[in-house]
Amino acid sequence: MDALDRVVKPKTKRAKRFLEKREPKLKENTKNAMLIKGGNANLTVTEVLKDIYAVKKPFAVLYKKKNITRPFEDQTSLEFFSKKSDCSLFLFGSHNKKRPNNLIIGRMFDYHVLDMIELGVEKFVSLKDVKNSKCPEGTKPMLIFAGDMFDVNEEYRRLKSLLIDFFRGPSVPSIRLAGLEYVLHFTAVDGKIYMRSYKVLLKKSGCKIPRIELEEMGPSLDLVMRRTHLASDDLYKLSLKQPKALKPKKKKNISHDVFGTTYGRIHMQKQDLGKLQTRKMKGLKKRPAEKSAEDGGVSPKKSKSA
Repeated sequence: MDALDRVVKPKTKRAKRFLEKREPKLKENTKNAMLIKGGNANLTVTEVLKDIYAVKKPFAVLYKKKNITRPFEDQTSLEFFSKKSDCSLFLFGSHNKKRPNNLIIGRMFDYHVLDMIELGVEKFVSLKDVKNSKCPEGTKPMLIFAGDMFDVNEEYRRLKSLLIDFFRGPSVPSIRLAGLEYVLHFTAVDGKIYMRSYKVLLKKSGCKIPRIELEEMGPSLDLVMRRTHLASDDLYKLSLKQPKALKPKKKKNISHDVFGTTYGRIHMQKQDLGKLQTRKMKGLKKRPAEKSAEDGGVSPKKSKSA
């Protein structure tokens, strides 16, 4: 049995807290990412990993030592590092003659590789090459995806889901306008994926709504898709399964439309509309002839006195 698989009983309070953090939860923690450098990584791949680590901090772990492994052939090393560092996302960088400037992005499910996509870096502009102001560490980015391929092609659709998982950051209950200052834009066109980073500048516009300008911040990458390792539909569906405690309880006779308006259905007894009291007005009063007709006879005329 592997040392990480056996049941460990904590001997100290610190170890107990450490194990409690890794226990399954109804609302899971923010996903951490590990960035691993291959045994033959060049300077470009190393700089890409450093810049992605700067964007992803503090929810990332950067391994500085080289690790000789091939994820598409043997995934045990990635699964070991995933358990050790409690990371469910990974980015592996390598370089060789057949696949230069190679990146492998993927995610784990139950400490086993779920999805894995290989990307080649054709052009790279680092953070330090763009001489503009940067966003503070831990800023939650806004993600924008452009291109029909993200909706049509299954591999691109899975890549979009993977990128959202990787860069989404923590879940927040509310949004502040001044906090929307970082944009990550992904464009899929002509078989390539363009990643661009922008800082949002709020300018004066003379009205309540500010004028928005985008300033390129870096890093920027031109990527091309290579090999893929996608989970089966059954395994992917299992990874998306939510516990019953998180599912909202269905309330009877309540529905919602696309705009979020709530509609309720009320069950009432059958009403007799004949006894409904209407507003009294002269136009609705019955004439004497109508009253007598309802009574079933004609009222006799009064005899005139002589």
